Order: sequence, then C-alpha cells, then structure tokens
Amino acid sequence: MIPDLRHAIHLQSLDQRIAELEREIAALPKHIAEIERQLDQHLRRLEADRSALSGNQKELKKLEGDVQAQEQKISKLKDQMLQAKTNVVYRAFQHEIEFCEKEVRKFEDRILDLMSESEALEKNVRAAEASLKTEKEQVEREKKDTRDRTAIDRKQLAEGQAERGRAVSQMSPAAYAAYERIRRKRGGVAVAEVVEGLCTVCHMVLRPQFYQDVRRNEEVLCCESCGRILCYIPPVAADEAAPGPSVLS
Repeated sequence: MIPDLRHAIHLQSLDQRIAELEREIAALPKHIAEIERQLDQHLRRLEADRSALSGNQKELKKLEGDVQAQEQKISKLKDQMLQAKTNVVYRAFQHEIEFCEKEVRKFEDRILDLMSESEALEKNVRAAEASLKTEKEQVEREKKDTRDRTAIDRKQLAEGQAERGRAVSQMSPAAYAAYERIRRKRGGVAVAEVVEGLCTVCHMVLRPQFYQDVRRNEEVLCCESCGRILCYIPPVAADEAAPGPSVLS
C-alpha cells in the first residue's frame, strides 16, 4: 500500500476520533445545564408547596381566631338575651345568635378542609426535601464526573490533533488536498474500504478492472459513485488486526 493511502486511512481514523471527542465536549455542558434545570424545577415546586403550606397555616390560624370571636360574641348575646324585656328583643337576640352559630359552623367546616390539605402539603414538603437532598448530591457528583470527563476529552483531543498534524505532514500536498476536499463534501468520511468489489460506504459495485486496480493499493483511486478514496484491506491483514477495530472504524 502506497504511503499516501496508508496515511489517508490513518488520518480518517484520527478525524473520526477528533469529531467524536468534539461532540462529547460540546454535549457535556448541555448535560450539566439539563440536570441543573431539572433540579431548579424541583426546587421551585418545593417552594410552591412551602408557600401553599404557609398560606394554609395562616388561613387556619385566622379561622380559629374567627371561631373564638364568634363564640365570645354568642356568649355575650346569650347574657344579653336573658335581660330582654320583650319577645321582639328576645327573638332578635335569638336570630343574631343563630347567625353567629351558622358562621361558626362555616368556619369549622373550612378548618377541617384546611387541616386535610395541610396533611397532604406537609407530606409533599417532607418528601420533596428528602428527595432534593439526594438529587443535589447526585447533581454534584455528575458535575464533577463531567468536569473530569471534559478534562480527559480535551487532553485526548489535543493529542489527536497533534497526531493529525504529523499524519498530514507525511502526506503529499495533492493527496491531502484531495482528502480534505472529499471529507468536507462527504460528511467527514473521505476514505471507503472495498470489500468483495463493493464500496462499503455508498454500496455501489465497482467495475471488475477498476476493482483489480483498487486491490493493488498502488495509487489513490476514488469511487466512481460517491467520490471517496478507496482502499483494499487484504483478508489476512484484517485477521491480524482482530480483535481490534477495523482500520476505518
């Protein structure tokens, strides 16, 4: 295999690894932003439950005060009713007492509702507080793991880019220019392996004579269908490479 073809294969392997690292480096901050967004949503929901519980307790306290005020009023009205001089005045006191008693029942019904709501809200708050404690710890672990992963990726990226520079320097200018032109045009894949007369990227069958020329690996030849640089990896070489990845993976 001529050096330009061997270097092109190596260069594509490096470019694919570099692209993979760049995607991962770009994705990691998005992952952090997403888990922080979810945590923030849970915090806001907890604050809403706390606010609802606080409002519940304030209303409950007010109603208990209203009940006490009405009961005191009823007690005074009953004392005054005993001193009524006429039936008209007596009945007026009775009506006012009945009205106050009706208000007390209304307040007490609402108090029962609030107490029921309070139990559910307190349960939600306790559960959310416990869950958030665990979630915050998990988020911090993930953030640390992500920072560590990013540092490793950046180191590997720098090494890959340095190795790419060395590979480029070993190619002829014409071969590298062709490689870059095809890579940009073909979604980052400039080299295609030929297996049993077939371009493994575009899956087109090569002409028999052209296939034989490709098999010799003595010149840089491009697929007549997709335009990618073609290479032939003899079966023995592929077996020797096992169990590692293909030269084009």
